[in-house]
Formats: sequence, structure tokens, C-alpha cells
Amino acid sequence: MSGLTFADVCSGAGGLALGLEQAGFEPTLLLDEDADACRTLRVNRPHWNVLQGDLLDLDPSEHPESYDVDLLSAGLPRVKSNATAARTESGEEERLLKAAIYLAHAVRPRAMLVENVPALADSDKFHDFREFARAELEHLGYEFSWFVLNAADFGVPQDRKQGVLVALKKRWFPAFRSPSPTVTNHVSVGAALALSMRSRGWRDADRWAAQAATVAPTLVGGSKNRGGADLGPAGTKRKWEKMGVNAHSLGDVIPGPDFAWAPELGKDRMVRLTVDQTALLQSFPKDWEISGKKTARYRQIGHASPPPVGESLGLAIAHALRS
Repeated sequence: MSGLTFADVCSGAGGLALGLEQAGFEPTLLLDEDADACRTLRVNRPHWNVLQGDLLDLDPSEHPESYDVDLLSAGLPRVKSNATAARTESGEEERLLKAAIYLAHAVRPRAMLVENVPALADSDKFHDFREFARAELEHLGYEFSWFVLNAADFGVPQDRKQGVLVALKKRWFPAFRSPSPTVTNHVSVGAALALSMRSRGWRDADRWAAQAATVAPTLVGGSKNRGGADLGPAGTKRKWEKMGVNAHSLGDVIPGPDFAWAPELGKDRMVRLTVDQTALLQSFPKDWEISGKKTARYRQIGHASPPPVGESLGLAIAHALRS
């Protein structure tokens, strides 16, 4: 088995697909319903076959390139772990989860990868979905594993736990091992962004970077029903403020020489991150162009799977498929 292929649904800004590409997989089809996300994929990889559409409407018979792939991958919209939010918002997300599992019936990949919130892998709230997935996958001849990874363990400067389902046909599953951490020391926000913060001559860049000595809280893109771009709920904003970052909005430019950083005087004297800097915190390459206006760009980034995690998962799946 030489070149490995994959079809990817709910591709977003391409974080998972990019990681799989780095692991040696070539996509035959990428699907997302969001026009900005599709533009992001096309501008960065013009040769990729990108289809704008809803997973719930996808008919693989109309896209035979999705058949007979080595891997079907899905970085699906986050289901809500919070009980109140789950009652009001997660119906669509859970339908997409089931649609991804059903898609295996038509595509019949040799392996399947689903990535979502950590609770999906181990919370009682999602027991029924895991049972649904078990029954469907066993019927199709797969063995599978649920586990949780933290992106920080793979060099991503962010505390980002991800619930993962990996399924492989029975002949290959015994060779699969979930990825082991690739770093011994987590990368801090300061280390990840110091060069960027210095780029316009900000005199306090090194002082800021030195105290931003931990990984970032989880970036959240928010829903299309929310307002503008910010760095998350109240508790997350407080964590950012401890690093001298005003998390209530994103900046348009990196600070210049005249910006006086004085976090003790309140959030208006704290630094604001730019959208491009949040992409660095998600470990996108510097030249990966995110399309759309500011809020749409940040939403794509916040929803993405960090490429280093996708690469590690891809390498583990490829090893099993080649065994």
C-alpha cells in the first residue's frame, strides 16, 4: 500500500485535512457547508477537490471519488457538553455525528476518524451516541477505540482536549495505537507569539512574552448566532487577562512602538491578539490563509482541529493500515 487517500467532511479551515496531508494522506474529497471555509481550502490547496454542501445532503453516489478511500475523516461541529446548551443547540450537531457514521455504509473506508469534544469519548451524556456508533461500526466489520487527546501534548500552545473515535477494519485494528505525546514540555503562548509581537517594534513584546508562560485556554469559534469575535466565555477571558491579554475582542494590528502595556490599569491597557495570532495558537502554518471577514476567519480557526494532532492521528492510522 503506497499512497493513502482520504475523504474529509465538515472540513472547516482544513486543520484536520492539513495534518492528514502531512501524515502522507491525499484527499479525494473535502466537504463543508460554509462558503468562507471552502474558499480557505481552495486558496491554500487549489488542487484539492472541495465541495460546498451540507453533510446531511451528501449523496456519495454523486461523488464516486469518495468511494474506496483508506480513511473517512470528520472534524464535526462541537456538540454542547453543557446541559442547558445541549437541550437547545446540539440537535443539529448530533445529527451530523450520526450522518458521519452512516456515511461509512456507503464509502466503506478502511479506517474512520471522528474528532469532537472530549465528553463525546467518555461522558454519560453521550452514552447513547457511542452505543449507536458501536452497533453501526460492528455491523460494518470495524473495531474501534474512543480516547481523549490534549493538543498541548503535540506542541500546540493551547490546552485543547479532543474526543477522538478511530475505527479500522478488523484486519488492521490490532496494529493501531493511539498517538503518544510528541513534546515533553508544552509550548507557551509567549514562546509561540513572541516573534509576531515583536514584528512592529512593540517595546514591551519580550516583557509580555516572558509572563505569558503557560499554554492558551481552548480557543472557541462560537456559533453563527453569536456576535463578534472574542476569546470565549467569562472564565476563559479571566485566564487571558492573567496573561495581560484583553480577550473581549480581537485586534486588527499587532501593537506598535507606542503601545504602553499596563495590564494593572485594566483591559484597555492589555494587548489584544489578532486573528492571525490565534491561527498560530491553533498551529496553522504562517502561510495558511484564512478567508473571510474578521469574525468569520476567527470562527474557522476556533473550530479547527490543530494540524499537529491530525498529523499524529494520521501517522498512527497509516502505520496500522500498512501493517
